[in-house]
Amino acid sequence: MATMNEISEAAHDLTRAAEDLKGSISPAQHAVLDYGVAAAYFTYGASMRSRHRGASTLAFVNGAMVLGMSLMTKYPGGVWRKLSFRGHRTGDIIQAALAGLGPIVFGFGRDREANYFYGQAVSEAGVIAATDWDAASLGPRT
Repeated sequence: MATMNEISEAAHDLTRAAEDLKGSISPAQHAVLDYGVAAAYFTYGASMRSRHRGASTLAFVNGAMVLGMSLMTKYPGGVWRKLSFRGHRTGDIIQAALAGLGPIVFGFGRDREANYFYGQAVSEAGVIAATDWDAASLGPRT
């Protein structure tokens, strides 16, 4: 099982690597990733339901957060478009923190089921770093 120090180092390395990719993920690509991540969280939550209630609950909370933000964001795939793309970035940062710290806060940080959340948090950090957050403001207003 990964330690918090190893996770922190991996996140730092990924963020540094993502600097080379900065701006390479468009708003449309980000939307596709978001809906995929939400589906992955819901799938993990369902698979953990009878085996690990804490992991299941945290997965459903993360999935709902990602899906809710995606539906409300002003980007391709957004439905209600109330949340700016930059506001979405703030939500992504909060969601990544929830994924990374949730297992510890909810008491299963040392269980193997926590590794899924740690991996998702590191992945989210990379997506945040590689997304072109200014692209949405350059496109047509809706």
